[in-house]
Amino acid sequence: MNLPKRRVLLVDDEVAVLLTMKAVLEISGFDVDTATSAHEGRSKIRTREYQMVITDMRMESDAAGREVIQAARTAHYHPAVALLTAFPVEQDDWMEMGADRMLVKPMQTPVLIRQLEKLLESHAAKLAKISSAAAPQASEGKAAAKKAPAKRSVAKRPVSKKMPAKRAPAKKRAGRKPAR
Repeated sequence: MNLPKRRVLLVDDEVAVLLTMKAVLEISGFDVDTATSAHEGRSKIRTREYQMVITDMRMESDAAGREVIQAARTAHYHPAVALLTAFPVEQDDWMEMGADRMLVKPMQTPVLIRQLEKLLESHAAKLAKISSAAAPQASEGKAAAKKAPAKRSVAKRPVSKKMPAKRAPAKKRAGRKPAR
């Protein structure tokens, strides 16, 4: 069975790590683009679509990984985001940065692949849930627009004094006597 390629952007300034990870991911069925800096990673995020972005945390600056994560989070195609680091941070910290998962290097290949597969599955489920929640709202809006009567052009006339609003006739309820 031939699985579809899943496009991943791998961002790391350590070329040995980058090339090793690229080879491992490609053998496991991923289509991998690489970037050796946050600047290059952000540029690729803007010009191509990825199912996942994996970025090192510290590259040309301590904030470089955060910048790549932010670019991925604002991308219109909403990729899964994994933070790859040799310096683990608290879960609250990497989640606050916007990452979906933290990967600590070095990591055994089977463990890495399982974690990435699990991340892609959970991210796809999350996107599907968001999409299905948005679909009823969009269709309700279209239905309301179809039901709304077209606005008619009415000539404006001067109003000299306020007219009282007409009251709708009271509805008779079956089986009930009128109140006295």
